[in-house]
Amino acid sequence: MAADPNAWYYCLTHRTVEHGVGCRAADRMGPYPDEATAQRALELARQRTEAEDKADREWGKR
Repeated sequence: MAADPNAWYYCLTHRTVEHGVGCRAADRMGPYPDEATAQRALELARQRTEAEDKADREWGKR
């Protein structure tokens, strides 16, 4: 799948934000709609993981 030339990505290898084509897809998170969101990629992933972990714990209590 080709990178969206208008989207933003977070490169896990270089720990930088990239716009459009950049490092290989396996090393990137995204796409994100803007640079600011891409800069928060790791925090967003942590928040989503915590939310899913909580949902799993709640589901397990049923």
